[in-house]
Amino acid sequence: MTPANSAEQALDEALALVSRTPEGGGAGGHRAVPWPRAREAAARAGAGVRERTHDVPLGDALGEVLTAALDALTDLPSFDTSAMDGWAVSGPGPWHVREGGGVLAGSGRPEPIADGEAVRIATGARIPADATAVIRSEHCREAGGQLFADRPVATGQDIRPRGQECRSGDLLLPAGSLVTPAVLGLAAAAGYDRLTTRPRPRVEILVLGDELLTEGRPHDGLIRDALGPMLGPWLTRLGADVTGTRTLGDDPAGAAALLEAVTASTADVLVTTGGTASGPVDHVHPVLEKAGARLLVDGVAVRPGHPMLLARIGDRADGRHVVGLPGNPLAAVSGLLTLAEPLLRALAGRRPRPRYTATVQGDVPGHPYDTRLVPVRLDDERAVPLRYHGPAMLRGVAAADALAVVPPKGARSGQELEVLDLPWASGGCFT
Repeated sequence: MTPANSAEQALDEALALVSRTPEGGGAGGHRAVPWPRAREAAARAGAGVRERTHDVPLGDALGEVLTAALDALTDLPSFDTSAMDGWAVSGPGPWHVREGGGVLAGSGRPEPIADGEAVRIATGARIPADATAVIRSEHCREAGGQLFADRPVATGQDIRPRGQECRSGDLLLPAGSLVTPAVLGLAAAAGYDRLTTRPRPRVEILVLGDELLTEGRPHDGLIRDALGPMLGPWLTRLGADVTGTRTLGDDPAGAAALLEAVTASTADVLVTTGGTASGPVDHVHPVLEKAGARLLVDGVAVRPGHPMLLARIGDRADGRHVVGLPGNPLAAVSGLLTLAEPLLRALAGRRPRPRYTATVQGDVPGHPYDTRLVPVRLDDERAVPLRYHGPAMLRGVAAADALAVVPPKGARSGQELEVLDLPWASGGCFT
């Protein structure tokens, strides 16, 4: 083990130890991992996994990260082209207009142009040999078989010379670049049909609970499953390849199915909902212990979402991860942003989320010890807190653009707070 790896392992172990809440420990028992450190631990866990690569057609690379540099396979443009519709001319004017058709984009090599001659040309068409400039249609007039310019003509004007954008072999983008629609266009222009990228992390979702309905209205102590419909699209927007969503009960059969999933799933990340606390049917901790998992984060000093967890199964380089989200919907959203997003970004090779702040409008109450994540609407660069932000509520976050990070003891109106964009507000990952 290298010194760097040893230091990282020691830090992981320290975080796991401090995250446990000993009985009667501390003022109010608040010994969970501070929210910023939990996010750092999740990002570090993802970054420690061995990089995988695959070679895919251009269209399948969208939203993934390049693992090899994108070098130009040809000059761009690969020949001198016209930047405008107009006339290709040679030498000083006026010019004699060549009879016949003009030069069109996509046509073969045009006939050379003689000194004092002009020929019509379309945008993107190949420049005839010996042409010295292109004159835009609106900057000239034709009369009596001759072409007259309405303004001075500079040598080379409106001609895109071969290699203007790049020469063959030039570095266009380094490894580690996110494949956006613009990158797909650049790669295609440079001659690529396939790209070598990091595949999206595979994620399986396990929704735990006996009280959940998959259709109809809540009744007789049963509630609709809000997390099953929400988590798959949310994780997809975060860059995951969601392989499936299953519902497991809280009974012994459900615990056995959870153990089988934890030990046998081929997903890179298992995301569970519910069962992370210490209730009589909360099976996640016992199952992880039985599976030999290592807890990296076991409780986070954040509200809502305090009993979230992150565990690893297997070794640091080749292991899989379990993100345990609380069962309450907004608490689960808190877990997504705290643990799942940094983990997935690192697994995908993406840079950390850019940090920015906004001025909060109005006082925001805080928790005595913990960070709060509060749904806000972004209005003229101000964060406006929204109502309905209890752990079991989705009404506030459904109307929100972001979550504001409120420090312990709260924030005053006008204070700058870190803001976490929600995927649909920020554009998220390209899918």
